[in-house]
Amino acid sequence: MPGTGGPAPPAGAARRGWRDWSRTCGAGPCGVPDTSALAVAARHREPDGELLAPRIAAVELLNLVRPTVAVSWFVTFAAHALHWWPVNRVRLTEDTDGTYAEAFAHEVRRFYPFAPFVAGKAVKDLTWKGEQILADWLVLLDVWGQNHDPALWPNPCAFDPRRFIGREIGPYDLIPQGGGDPAAGHRCPGEPVAVGLLEALAPRLARLDYTVPEQDLTVSPYRIPARVASGFVLRPAGAAVTREPVGAERRRPSVHPL
Repeated sequence: MPGTGGPAPPAGAARRGWRDWSRTCGAGPCGVPDTSALAVAARHREPDGELLAPRIAAVELLNLVRPTVAVSWFVTFAAHALHWWPVNRVRLTEDTDGTYAEAFAHEVRRFYPFAPFVAGKAVKDLTWKGEQILADWLVLLDVWGQNHDPALWPNPCAFDPRRFIGREIGPYDLIPQGGGDPAAGHRCPGEPVAVGLLEALAPRLARLDYTVPEQDLTVSPYRIPARVASGFVLRPAGAAVTREPVGAERRRPSVHPL
């Protein structure tokens, strides 16, 4: 996680602290809302009545924290898309049932290279679709290529959320956060959280009254996770123009977003 409140405690101390806190929280008030993710993880009991093991509880919390943090990248890409294709601001503000907001969220995740690929090592020798893969070989999943495959996405280099309206997305079609079944495959179980947050935030962003000062709006394909070079700076409409940092005059928006 980027940024911490200070040095992390020793692993053993962290486990003991979680165990003591979870037992206290499981027995009664623990200083956080009963419906919070922290309280739910702390109080959850397995079929045998035991509290979650500290490691499992931590993983469950990270499954919520990770997609929440990832949304900051996706919202930045959403602002980038609204700037380059402003017709989407109109469509999002006129969306009454969330259909277009959901489609927009999916298109942002498809179009932008949050991670161009994911990698893993083969744990044993195997053959996949006729190709031999030996144990310890590094295998790369071409996320960018899959999400821009014209066989799946007609005119894939066009940003068009309408492609998702009325379309049922297969488990191996759109894979910015992995593919398959999250319960049994390599897919982020927090993906619905990321989609739901982006679906809620994109219309609010579209309704904001702001200007976009001159900045570097390129997206490098060599950075993981990818991001807009400038971070995408917004300025409230009517705000006084301040002097740009030294060197800003050399930064120019790209003629194409990627």
